[in-house]
Amino acid sequence: MCLGIPGQIIGLVEGYGDQLALVNVAGVQRKINIGLLDEGPLEPGTWVLIHMGFALERVDAAGAEKAMGGLELMGRPRDGGNDARRR
Repeated sequence: MCLGIPGQIIGLVEGYGDQLALVNVAGVQRKINIGLLDEGPLEPGTWVLIHMGFALERVDAAGAEKAMGGLELMGRPRDGGNDARRR
């Protein structure tokens, strides 16, 4: 598994050669590129690991939770805030 931020697919963005998806990342919606995933179509609810705006790997819910736990160990709070530096 790569080091990435887990996000859950909300839906595909029309146009753009079917290469963009809208994902939920810690409560924030973001557009990401899904062109590197070659395992078939993505459906809403699918979890992916994101790095630099690209979905690099599909994961299950347990894998997404494990990735988020790893980010928390590095000081990133689960709510997406950046107050870890203020501690």
